[in-house]
Amino acid sequence: MKIPKIWNKRNRVLLKELIKTDFKLRYQGSMLGYLWAVLRPLLMFAILYVVFAKILRFGGDIPHYPVYLLTGTVLWNFFTECCGQGIQSIVMRGDLIRKISFPKWIIVVSATSTALINLTINLCVIIIFALLNGVVPSFSWLLVPFSVIELYALCLGISFLLGAFNVKFRDISSIWDVLTQALFYAVPIIYPLSMVSATSETFAKLLLLNPIAQVIQDVRHNLITTEAQTIWNYINNPLMQIIPIILVVIILIIAALYFRKRSKYFAEEV
Repeated sequence: MKIPKIWNKRNRVLLKELIKTDFKLRYQGSMLGYLWAVLRPLLMFAILYVVFAKILRFGGDIPHYPVYLLTGTVLWNFFTECCGQGIQSIVMRGDLIRKISFPKWIIVVSATSTALINLTINLCVIIIFALLNGVVPSFSWLLVPFSVIELYALCLGISFLLGAFNVKFRDISSIWDVLTQALFYAVPIIYPLSMVSATSETFAKLLLLNPIAQVIQDVRHNLITTEAQTIWNYINNPLMQIIPIILVVIILIIAALYFRKRSKYFAEEV
């Protein structure tokens, strides 16, 4: 039986080697090396915690708010890192694309996998912080990987789509950086969703239709506190509850099809 090209041994070996290379190169020449995978989100969390929890007094009504904030920060960092590396991946691997023939999706998956490795490390840190902060382990922790898979699928879709655009239009990555800065404030990371719902329930529901917000709130609910508002306990309409998941699936399918169509021209355009 002939093995489909996408799953053959050659592609698996190439993907594995690219993931190892990408992860090593990311921290090569750094004094702290792999520690930056943990330090970067922790430093950002420390700044946000001092400003918004201590000075502005956000999250006083949320149990384990420091861990709650750290979780949002880590997941947001994963999203931006994963998409940022994925969008740039084809252009960065231009020499490899011109030299050998292989499925180009491997480059995007290898680049985004580095962010996935960092997220795995950071989730371990979150669990340690949660236990030290008095969070009681529960079976709901087992649901966290499914939320991570959903977020990673969204990142892959964005990376495939904008990565293909970025080959021909190099301004895409810069535009994306600006968009993510604006999007940061449109997702309940530094402020609790309860602050939004207290002002406007409609706007709070609209926020939860964003897959990023939906995933962050789900992880907070399943990992830290059941008081975290999620799309499942805040919106009663079952059809609306699955909108974020449907959006992720649609984005991933459209992006994969467009990437496959454009990939045959990458060697000429990169």
